[in-house]
Amino acid sequence: MPVTRSKHEALQELHLRLGQTPLRQLVMYIDGVARAVWVKLESENPSGSIKVRTAFSLVQDLEKRGRLRDDSVLVESTSGNLGLALSLICRELEYGFVAVVDPKAPPEMVERMRELGAEVRVIDQPDAYGNHLASRLRYVEELCRSDRRFVWADQYSSPANPRAHYESTGPEIYQQMHGKVDAVFVAVGTGGTLAGIGRFFQEVSHAIRVIGVDVPGSVVFGGPRAPRHLSGIGSARPSSFLAPGGYHSHMLVSEAEAIALCRLVAQHTRLTVGGSSGAALAACARYLRDHPHSGDVVCICPDGGENYASTIYCDEWLRKVGVDLLATDLAWLTEIRSG
Repeated sequence: MPVTRSKHEALQELHLRLGQTPLRQLVMYIDGVARAVWVKLESENPSGSIKVRTAFSLVQDLEKRGRLRDDSVLVESTSGNLGLALSLICRELEYGFVAVVDPKAPPEMVERMRELGAEVRVIDQPDAYGNHLASRLRYVEELCRSDRRFVWADQYSSPANPRAHYESTGPEIYQQMHGKVDAVFVAVGTGGTLAGIGRFFQEVSHAIRVIGVDVPGSVVFGGPRAPRHLSGIGSARPSSFLAPGGYHSHMLVSEAEAIALCRLVAQHTRLTVGGSSGAALAACARYLRDHPHSGDVVCICPDGGENYASTIYCDEWLRKVGVDLLATDLAWLTEIRSG
């Protein structure tokens, strides 16, 4: 008879495939001066993003707390990458999965979720600013109330979210950089990645700056709500994980600047990254311009660019959403090269 894996064995096997993603050096020429930047390429993870670390931690936590049964169906509100990661993990563990998305989710990601066996439900009820998070979460709540089989993964408030990055992402960066880090740039959504990495580096050294990166229109750092177009960065609700002192500071980057950095990196290095990576790189470039004597800096690149051919790498999409790259002044960033 064939030997079948237990859920515990499947989790252990999956855990061995996560993390240890590479650092790659880029060289930014800022006002003509070459500055090295290390990028952590989370696209090398299974499912193609940093969110597989979060997803694994969420599912492992539910397993440990006895929340999952053989007939359980996980449910999560997602803008893309976490849904893709949960689709992969649920397929491996033979759980059902319902991804609750909205029309802004990249079509490439939605298609990949379905290919992995997820049921995708699109919620098209925006608020006054065109955001769908509140209606997505209402739907998740109603679904979980309707049937005991549905279990919310809850990336928004589960401590397992920041714990994933406290225990893996932060230590990996520190080890790969041999402890020589001046600043780490982290794009925010739920805030779990920033909270986990921030906590780790706070314990290692208060001299290491962990800087959150967001876009206007997001309320993560207390700014006013406004329409947003990039997936994977920003939120229409405050983070449950971030507290004063848990990170050094934050920076806001316009969507146009984030997309411009994505395209500059692709043009000069053939490396394609997603919009949240572009935002982190744009913030990093500004930081280096303002801190000419800074040491080694690291940008977390949450995912690659393969899922954004129809959005941030598409001129027609830019015109449709009204993002004008020509309005972005990046004349001081003259060139980007592979290190």
